[in-house]
Amino acid sequence: MLKKRIAATVVVRDGIVVQSIGFEKYLPVGKPDIAIEFLNQWGVDEIILIDISATKNNTGPQFDVIREVSKKGFVPLTVGGGVSNIEQIRELMNCGADKISINKAAIHNKALITEAAHIFGNQCVVVSLDAIKIDGKYKVYDYILRKHLDIEVFSFAKEAERLGAGEILINSVDRDGSYLGFDIELMNEICAVVNIPVIAAGGAKNANDFIEVFSKTKVSAASAANFFNFFEHSVNITKAKINKEINIRLETFADYKDAEFDSDIRLKKKADDVLESMLYLKIEKEII
Repeated sequence: MLKKRIAATVVVRDGIVVQSIGFEKYLPVGKPDIAIEFLNQWGVDEIILIDISATKNNTGPQFDVIREVSKKGFVPLTVGGGVSNIEQIRELMNCGADKISINKAAIHNKALITEAAHIFGNQCVVVSLDAIKIDGKYKVYDYILRKHLDIEVFSFAKEAERLGAGEILINSVDRDGSYLGFDIELMNEICAVVNIPVIAAGGAKNANDFIEVFSKTKVSAASAANFFNFFEHSVNITKAKINKEINIRLETFADYKDAEFDSDIRLKKKADDVLESMLYLKIEKEII
């Protein structure tokens, strides 16, 4: 059985990594290449870089940015934002992207899904869906118009698979930046209608949310954006906690296997004598 994957979503707005809250409020974090370098060092399984301003500003993908960030990461890189044609996809691949995320174009130009899958392979095509619950039903949310569309999320996901999508990235608008955990109902329903891998996004606060979504749904991967950016070694600390209950990849030198955590999944301080003994350990810089 394939191990569950831990992904990091890097949300970029006007060239800056931001913290997204409810698709309405954006707080600056830093430069994309620095964020990706740290995430790579901390042992994330894959990185999803989404430029949320590219389509809105009609600029298309920022190829120079992707070229630079790809130099800092050595895990699979998915790139989305402003992608509307095959030529852009080909150039993004040349810049270092491993997979392409299609959101707006998938809704308004469904033929692009099939064409991209035919040329680059299904495994390279990720259809990204933003879902919002309206009157008890999940609808596709248009982040440009800032309103839901009269499109049912699950039927669209099923159609995207038929058209050639190799993966579905499903983001809960209601949970975005909320720290309330993943929308388990949404993830279960999306997994029930498609046979391709599903990546859950929206709402993660800490490792407990990953444990819950992996335990209660059939998603292949789960992604976080905001909380990974705000404390050092966030990914491998999160993985260490998850790994106590669910077998995932944990391959960094700092694996925290013997660590203890508080209720917020923060590392507890080791005993003074243990810390003193660690002063004399020589740790070579690792290459991931």
